[in-house]
Amino acid sequence: MRKAKPDSPDTDETPLSAADIKAKPRKPCSMYSVNPKVHVQDLLGSISESLASANVITLDLADRETGAGRNTLLGIAQIVMLAEISVNRVLDQLDPIA
Repeated sequence: MRKAKPDSPDTDETPLSAADIKAKPRKPCSMYSVNPKVHVQDLLGSISESLASANVITLDLADRETGAGRNTLLGIAQIVMLAEISVNRVLDQLDPIA
């Protein structure tokens, strides 16, 4: 038998304040981690290359599709391209060409 209305969330927990959030250090997930000694420029370069690859893959898939599926893939490709442009802009600001 299905319930007509879901259970309400527990209200016993008090919301965390900004001070509480800052007081507790963030514990990163150990499954996927980035070496903390890697330079920010190297990370951003890797992100830029990954986004460029994702853009090419998405455009390649869009070429094989028609209709709404093609439009969706082209939209995703555009979002990826904008993210790549943003990362490249940050790289330019961190290490401007003389």
